[in-house]
Amino acid sequence: MKRSRVLLSVPLSFAILAAAPAAAAPDASKGWPSRPVRMIVPNAPGSSVDTLSRIMGNGLSQVLGEQVVMDNRAGAGGVIGMEIAKDASPDGYTMIAATTAASTIALHLMKKPTFDPVKDYDYVVQFAETPNVLVVNPSLPIKSVKDLVAYAKSGKGRFDMASAGAGSQSHLSGAYFQQAAHIESLHVPYKGGGPSVAALIAGESQWMLAVAAAVMTHVGAGRLRAVGHSLPKPSPLLKGIAPIAESIPGFDYSGWLGFSVPKGTPKAIIDKLRAAVIKTTELPDVRKALAAQGTEIVIRGPEEFRRLVEQSLAKNARVVKAVGLAAN
Repeated sequence: MKRSRVLLSVPLSFAILAAAPAAAAPDASKGWPSRPVRMIVPNAPGSSVDTLSRIMGNGLSQVLGEQVVMDNRAGAGGVIGMEIAKDASPDGYTMIAATTAASTIALHLMKKPTFDPVKDYDYVVQFAETPNVLVVNPSLPIKSVKDLVAYAKSGKGRFDMASAGAGSQSHLSGAYFQQAAHIESLHVPYKGGGPSVAALIAGESQWMLAVAAAVMTHVGAGRLRAVGHSLPKPSPLLKGIAPIAESIPGFDYSGWLGFSVPKGTPKAIIDKLRAAVIKTTELPDVRKALAAQGTEIVIRGPEEFRRLVEQSLAKNARVVKAVGLAAN
């Protein structure tokens, strides 16, 4: 009898457990953030990515109630920052400003890539489209894309192209423009967007195709002259600046900016961060600051953002091959 009672008690205990409701999974975002969040920027201070990231970081600090700390990790076209982000702890306290250059250009200039931009990160949200603006030193007799092409072909004087460095968005877009315009210009790479723009203002270089956020303040102040932009159609954010496509049909080469986090970051935290980023883009001061930089707010969720990265990888592979850039 004792044995039968014991045997009967086992299935009864299982029945009780089966009937009990499943325990709810703990919410990883509860209490997050409880300390400052680090934003890795794979670009130098003063660059366009740095400027836009700081605008968003300041707004995010208000929305999250914790400070977002900028961590500039420039070098190798953004590779250093991407590597640091890849190896960071996936605890919700590290995010990275994911850019066209760092995520989809630098990779094609490496013989042995050290990261996979699609598989090694969890995507949060894209928040901006970043057009490029064709600018020249205002001392030059150039007021349009056609003027620039004619001047480059005339050989009247130095006509060097500045860039934020090998593998940067300004490097590849400038090389692509040269090919499309059938001109040749010496490439002068600088250590970041800030130094390259400063060199252009000082007359060390004569032109560049730079991210709008890096140059629009200088254009407005008369330190640089804008003669075209990379969007296929006129933009209300770039008033008075004609699309390059009006002079070179089909020209279309802009970038994007968003946020990703180390692979394995809890989904609940990613969701909370994405909601905070979207709310940040709705702040009047943030919208005004982004518009002043010629940057359009474009929201894409994780999967759509990931597909954009895949498409940019494929497009930039073709551009790198077309302009003959070699892997290092």
